[in-house]
Amino acid sequence: MSNNIALKKADLYEIVAFLKRDFPQMPVDVLSVGEARARVRHIVTEADLRPGGTVSGPCMMGLADVTLYIAILGEIGIVPLAVTTNLNISFLRKPQADKNLIAECKLLKIGRSLAVGEVYIYSEGEEDKAVCHVVGTYAIPPSRE
Repeated sequence: MSNNIALKKADLYEIVAFLKRDFPQMPVDVLSVGEARARVRHIVTEADLRPGGTVSGPCMMGLADVTLYIAILGEIGIVPLAVTTNLNISFLRKPQADKNLIAECKLLKIGRSLAVGEVYIYSEGEEDKAVCHVVGTYAIPPSRE
């Protein structure tokens, strides 16, 4: 991914501390971050399930959104005011209600004001069968101070 602007990257430990402090409502395990990618685990609980024995759409959307955010922070540093401007999700198959979710993000572009990435979500242990595919865009604020 080419990028003409110099950015201060954030490492896994900085991102985990930031999320724990500023976004405790989205508890996730950040498994890896860097090289325009992020891998995140969401522990599925009873609160995430909907009738029919599946994980709810809002749960998967939230996981995709935070995984995209984590990948972006890995490239631009801790920028709390980077915000989602678009999130398009395609549900592909029913996730396993008794398995955690794994989200893998790959950034497609990081510009001065926008970042675009895609996220695949899987039931843990079934990484060959995506349960959903997400493409999202984040607005990056002009001042990163």
